[in-house]
Amino acid sequence: MDEIVKKLAGLGLPGTLLVIAITLAGGNSAAVIPLLAVLGGPLGIVGGLGVLGLSTIVGDAIAGYGIEAILKGIYTERSKSESVRFLLKEIKDLPLSEELKLKLKHHLSSGNSTNSQEVQPPRTVEIVDED
Repeated sequence: MDEIVKKLAGLGLPGTLLVIAITLAGGNSAAVIPLLAVLGGPLGIVGGLGVLGLSTIVGDAIAGYGIEAILKGIYTERSKSESVRFLLKEIKDLPLSEELKLKLKHHLSSGNSTNSQEVQPPRTVEIVDED
């Protein structure tokens, strides 16, 4: 599962949406095609079809571990390189049940992720010349 989570986390939000779309589609690949076209970017559906092979692996992982475990792993991995505050906002906007959103938010906030500190914005410093 760790290898799958790392690959999906590398995709960022599209990887998370792919996991959710595959889960919601219930095995119906036709429901995932519009998302694949978006994931294909400038290559459109052709590029997105490359992701279709990945969806089989993701589907197997979801069946074996459950969506909660997969999403927790993805967000834990992403918290290593992204701010937890940004990830919490992203979770809030996902099309998930409130219960699952709360579990994911608690998982990130409780320190289960490796980077639970928020990134502070840079300060502006004014230099005054007193001549």
